[in-house]
Amino acid sequence: MAAMWRRAMVYLGLVDEPEDEDGVGMVSRPPDPGPNVRPLSRDDGPAAAPRPSVVRTMPSASTAARVHVVEPRGFNDAQEVGDRLKANQPVILNLQGLDRDLQRRLIDFSSGLAYALGGSMSRVADQVFLLTPSNVEVSQEEKERLQARGLFRA
Repeated sequence: MAAMWRRAMVYLGLVDEPEDEDGVGMVSRPPDPGPNVRPLSRDDGPAAAPRPSVVRTMPSASTAARVHVVEPRGFNDAQEVGDRLKANQPVILNLQGLDRDLQRRLIDFSSGLAYALGGSMSRVADQVFLLTPSNVEVSQEEKERLQARGLFRA
């Protein structure tokens, strides 16, 4: 195990390569890449056999979830939005009463977050946004509950 760490540190240039008895640095053999990896050759062109790729499929069924409402007072509250969205919970982001600069920063953060997680962000009322993770649907009764609170317009 120690030899592996030593080789890694030599590879990264963190320590000098050990010398053999002639005082010359030892030539190390490149690590074995494994059975499923082969070096590219000049013959690998458009006619080469296609390589397998990893395909991840998302479940097709949507799930309904209860919406979490966040009314941030500062940019540090953006973490709560991210944590809830990463946990596949839809989030209402109520930016009413915040100054324009903070609103802009939170909108930029939230839209990037929704994009990165494959979800969506939509405006549902004045200065109120709904962030929905992929494969999560907000039920009609949940929309009505939010509408009663003034956080959703039909």
